[in-house]
Amino acid sequence: MVKKICIISLILCVALTGLAFAGSSEADKGKAGLHIVIATDATWPPMEYVDASSKKIVGFDIDLMAEIAKAGGFTYEFKNTAWDGIFAGLSSGKYDAVMSSVTITEERKKEMDFSNPYINAGQILVVPNASKGVEVLADLAGKTVGAQIGTTGSFEVEKVGGVTLKTYDEIGLAFEDLVNGRIDGVVADTPVAADFALQNESYKGKLKIVGDSFTEEYYGIAVKKGNTKVLEAINRGIDKVVGSAAYNKVEDKWLR
Repeated sequence: MVKKICIISLILCVALTGLAFAGSSEADKGKAGLHIVIATDATWPPMEYVDASSKKIVGFDIDLMAEIAKAGGFTYEFKNTAWDGIFAGLSSGKYDAVMSSVTITEERKKEMDFSNPYINAGQILVVPNASKGVEVLADLAGKTVGAQIGTTGSFEVEKVGGVTLKTYDEIGLAFEDLVNGRIDGVVADTPVAADFALQNESYKGKLKIVGDSFTEEYYGIAVKKGNTKVLEAINRGIDKVVGSAAYNKVEDKWLR
C-alpha cells in the first residue's frame, strides 16, 4: 500500500513538473514576441540597396522599418531577395512580408494582403539648388521641364499650361541637362528623384526636390493572404510612425 502511494505521488510530481515546464515555455514564447522575416530586393536606391562600404542593406525602407517595428512591438530581419520570384516566396512562406518599394495595386491585392500605405512615391519636381520661389510645376511657366518619354511624369508636365516639355529616352539624361542648365526642372518618381538629387555624387548639392508628390503611387508592405497576425503588427507600427517626427527624420535623410 505504501509502495502504491509512493508511485502515485511520483506520477503526480512528474505531471506537475511537466505543467510547470509547459507554462514556462509559453511564458518565454510570449516574452520573445513576434519576429518578422522581411524580403527586399536591395537594388533600388535610395529605398533599399547594399552600401558599397559596409555591405549592409540600407535605405529609406530599412530605416523606416526600424521605427515601425519599435512602434509595433515586434522584431524583424531583412532577407535580400531577387525581385523575380519575390512574391512567390511570400506565398510559399519563405518569409513573412515583402518591403521593397512595392506599389499597392488592385491586381496585387488579389494575390496578397497589404499594409496601410507608408509613402506616396508619386511624381515630384526637381529643380536647380539655386532656384527660388518654385514649389509646383505651374511656377515654371515659360520654362522647360524634362521627363522620361511615355511616363506619368511626362503626362503631368503636358497638363500644365505654359510649361514646355522635353522628353528623354532615359531619365538620367534629363538630370544631366538640368545640372548643366539646359532645362529648368525634371519630373520623376519620388525615389528616382531622390536618388539623383540627393545620393548621386555628381549631382549632390546642385539639385533639390521641391513641393510634394502630385500623383498617387502608394507603397505598402505585402504579407501572405490571410496572415492577420503579421499584418496587424505592421499596421500598428505604421499608424504610429507615419506623420511623426521619427518618420520626418527618415524622410529628410533619404528623400529630401
